[in-house]
Amino acid sequence: MEQKPSIIKVDDLQTSFFTHKGEIKAVDGVHFDVPAGKTLGIVGESGSGKSITSLSIMRLIEDPGKIKGGHIYFHGEDLLEKSEAEMRQIRGNKISMIFQEPMTSLNPVYTVGDQIAEAYQIHRGMSKKEALNKAVDMLELVGIPSPKARVKAYPHELSGGMRQRAMIAIALACDPELLIADEPTTALDVTIQAQILRLINNLQKDLGMSMMLITHDLGVVAETCDYVAVMYAGKIIEYADVETLFSKPKHPYTVGLLKSLPRHDIDQDELEVIRGMVPRPDELPDGCRFAPRCPFAREMCVERLPDLEELDDGNQVRCWIHTDQWDGPEVNVRDDYSTADPESTKS
Repeated sequence: MEQKPSIIKVDDLQTSFFTHKGEIKAVDGVHFDVPAGKTLGIVGESGSGKSITSLSIMRLIEDPGKIKGGHIYFHGEDLLEKSEAEMRQIRGNKISMIFQEPMTSLNPVYTVGDQIAEAYQIHRGMSKKEALNKAVDMLELVGIPSPKARVKAYPHELSGGMRQRAMIAIALACDPELLIADEPTTALDVTIQAQILRLINNLQKDLGMSMMLITHDLGVVAETCDYVAVMYAGKIIEYADVETLFSKPKHPYTVGLLKSLPRHDIDQDELEVIRGMVPRPDELPDGCRFAPRCPFAREMCVERLPDLEELDDGNQVRCWIHTDQWDGPEVNVRDDYSTADPESTKS
């Protein structure tokens, strides 16, 4: 698929947690690019490795976690080779992040204005007065009413939607080139979710920055993203532009996710479900990690893990069905998913 030059390139990223049970591979050999000025959505169920991927990019993995290998190239420079002092100059300046829960991300003992102003003081060398004036401008930019008054408010004095807008203001204070939004509407009601997503989308376009949107909501992805990476059990199993992913999904897991969405344009007596559970990170299968839940899985799927390969239409997919090594009957994953017999395909 044709893309603009990448602002960030993640290559074979491996992040693990070391516990009394041994090594837990949270992110296991992940590759993707974020094209300049575009939005990449990373989707998947809880525990798929989405948030750990974003924290790895920010170099915010704490013990017992460790980035074991790979590269994260930002403008061609590997962030994994940067010192902590160098990363402090990048975080909140060139790369910013909106975290899942604003009440735990905002410092309760400092005013919202002080927390926005801090970014200007650290990265732009402004005085306290100049920085607070800029904080007022940022609160106005993100749509908080009476910004001159709100700049003096503490986080607990704001509603959930306003706290999330304040987090966005902090993230955008220094005009970052890349914004990482990790489930930015968690715990907000549906109306406020829509407002926050619209705000982020409009700011992303107005400011021309690149964005990574971490979410489990495919509806949000359809509305806001240009490209999509689908993660499952620590690996990317499909990558495509958003139109191709929704119209011609290739991986059985992606098809299952899409078929589980409620539709308003067709009659649905009941929603489809993906049978089974996501494997525990300390009990990952040897072969394809989706094989225990896949209606098309054969013996080769259980025994061997397929590579992420690019197809003729530009999709990248990690599935034996789309390789010349597939030893089963011809499968149209999208059309056959609902009627596939999980037992008959294993022989």
